[in-house]
Formats: sequence, structure tokens, C-alpha cells
Amino acid sequence: MSQPLAYIHPGAKVAKSAIIEPFSTIYDDVEIGEGTWIGPNVTIMEGARIGKNCKVFPGTVISAVPQDLKYQGEKTQTIIGDNTVIRECVTVNKGTNALGYTKIGNNCLVMATAHIAHDCVIGDHVILVNGVGLAGHIVVGDHAFVGGMSAVHQFTMIGEHAFIAGGSLVRKDVPPYVKAARNPLSYAGINSVGLRRRGFTHEKISEIQNIYRILFQKNKNTSQALELIEAEFEATKERDLIIQFLQNSSRGVMKGYNPRGEI
Repeated sequence: MSQPLAYIHPGAKVAKSAIIEPFSTIYDDVEIGEGTWIGPNVTIMEGARIGKNCKVFPGTVISAVPQDLKYQGEKTQTIIGDNTVIRECVTVNKGTNALGYTKIGNNCLVMATAHIAHDCVIGDHVILVNGVGLAGHIVVGDHAFVGGMSAVHQFTMIGEHAFIAGGSLVRKDVPPYVKAARNPLSYAGINSVGLRRRGFTHEKISEIQNIYRILFQKNKNTSQALELIEAEFEATKERDLIIQFLQNSSRGVMKGYNPRGEI
């Protein structure tokens, strides 16, 4: 259902149960799923694919062309999963030929004024707090939390269940299950509170903590730490996810804990 003062291009596909509030503009080649609410003064541009039961608040712009000088007008998309909430004045740019799309998963919360640049891939149940800036080609794993006003460098990876403190400058990859804080960004322990909330047992949390002691607190480089982790820990889903993340890191992993706070 659209309000009389909303504009919906005839080429857009909007589910009958979706609500488009006044002064919002829906461009051609847009799809909006059942039960989704598009608030007033929202702009949804070509290539957007928005799932079911989402909420998009006023001032948001979805699927605008990338802020990338290499972009030459190629046909790309912005994909948003089901049950995701996008608050006021968020901007989400479509992809480039490098990937072809920008993607936000299911059950995410993107708070006011956050920016998600081209070719980012964000998992399910992710929270981006107010003012977070994601440059291009960033991958964010499921259940990750990025604190307010944090800035994330292009091509960075943030692992599943990671917690990044507000105001952080994320220049290196942040592995799964950890807390990241301080300046420069460094290891601040395991995200034990978040893991317990999601049903991780005490034994599983201890396993993860012991793995990261090798990586961050034993004065080992990443290659040495990987050898020790594979040798000393039996294969589990969590161990293998950590190993895979470290092996795939192209920017390198953030620093270990530095008690003196030296840069």
C-alpha cells in the first residue's frame, strides 16, 4: 500500500502488503517484499532488493551509485534480507563490477547515519551503531557488533560474534568471537557476554579463549600461532572458523593486547 504523495516507478515491484509512506521515492528496478515498511522521505534507487518485514526510517538512501571513481554506471544491486531495520539517514551504496552487489543479511539493525559503501557483505543479526562508516569491500560476519562512530578501512574483515568498541579505527581484520578496543585497535578479550547470550557453553568459551591466548598473548606471529593452534586443539567448528579466518586475512590481524598502550 502506498500513500498518494509517494512516488513508485511503474517498473518497481512492491508487495501489496508493503507500506510506502508519503514523500518517498521508489525507482525503477526495485523489489520490496511483503510486510516491509518504507517511512517518509526515503529514496530507494535502481537495483535495490529489499526483503520481507523490513523497516526503513526517514532520510535513508538505498542503492545510490557508489562513491567510487572507477564505477562506470554498470548494472549492480543492493540486497537487504528479511526483518532488517534501517534507521534514520542511513546510506547504502550499490555494488560495482568488483562484486556486483552490496548485501545486508537478515535480522540486522543499522542505526542512524551509518554508511555502508559499495561491495560490502554484511551477515545476519549484525548491529551497526550510529555513525558507523564502512568503506568498500568490507565483510562483516554474523552476530558482529560495531560500536558507534567507528570507521572501518576498505577490504577489512570482521569475524562472526566480534564486538568492536565505539569510536574505533578498524584498519586490520578483527577475528571471530573477540572484543576489539583501544588505540591502535587491539585484542581486549573474548566477547564472552555476547557468546553466553547466544548459547555458547562455558567449555566452548574457554576453548575459544585458549586459542586466542596463543595468537595474542604468546609472542607468536600468525604463522607460528596457526601451527600451534592446529597442533594443540582438536578440530571443532569454532577452532576451524578461527583458523580459516586467519588464513584468509589479506590485511593482517589487529594487534594483541599491549598493557602499556604503546603505538
